[in-house]
Amino acid sequence: MFEAVEFVEVSGLAEPRQTVIEEFTDEASAVEAARQARKEFLETGSVDYAWWIVRKSGATLAEFIADSKSNKEFVLDITSGQLVEV
Repeated sequence: MFEAVEFVEVSGLAEPRQTVIEEFTDEASAVEAARQARKEFLETGSVDYAWWIVRKSGATLAEFIADSKSNKEFVLDITSGQLVEV
């Protein structure tokens, strides 16, 4: 299982708000959900900083990463520990 997760740094809160968007049986569906959530967030015009990840359910490492301040998307190369732009 894979989960798409949204994090939003809201002004005045010490910790980012974390929301599991949904869980999926395949990674591609989870990435698409994260991309859709990013698109919807950007359409709101919010000035809060947000980022989206896809990870195996309960994992601490991400399979996909995107944020609200750039058009770049990344994956984590687990052999090197480096972020790689998609």
